[in-house]
Amino acid sequence: VLGLLVWALIADTTYYLHAAYSWVMFVSIFFWIVTILFFVTYLFQLQLKFYVIPWPLVLMIFNAVATVLYISAFVTCAAAVQPTSWRQWDYNRRAAASFFACVVMITYGVSTFFSFRAWKGLGSNAATSQVTDHA
Repeated sequence: VLGLLVWALIADTTYYLHAAYSWVMFVSIFFWIVTILFFVTYLFQLQLKFYVIPWPLVLMIFNAVATVLYISAFVTCAAAVQPTSWRQWDYNRRAAASFFACVVMITYGVSTFFSFRAWKGLGSNAATSQVTDHA
C-alpha cells in the first residue's frame, strides 16, 4: 500500500517535466509489482512447488536491493521537491511522496533484517524452542 502511494502521488503531478521523478517512478512501480508477485506467491503457497529455489535467500536479496534502490529514490524525490513550485498541489503531492518513499525504504530495511534472520535460521518459534537435547 505504501509503495502504491509513492507512485500514485507522483503520477498525479507533472513528473514528466522533471527527470528525477522518472527514476522514482521506475523504482516505486517496479518494486510494487514484484512485491505483489511475491505476496501472491506466498498467499497461494506456490513457493512449495518450487522447492529448489532458496526462498529465504531470494527474499533477503530482494529486500536488500529494494532498500538500496529506495534510498536512492527517496533522496532523489526529496531533493527534487521545490517549495517554489508554480503549482501548489504538485508540491504537496511530491512532499508526501518523499515521506512515503522514506517509510517504504524503512519498511524494506526492516524486511531485510527479518529476511536475514529467516535465511540464517535465527528465528525460532514455540515448538522449536521447547525441544532440547539432553543427552
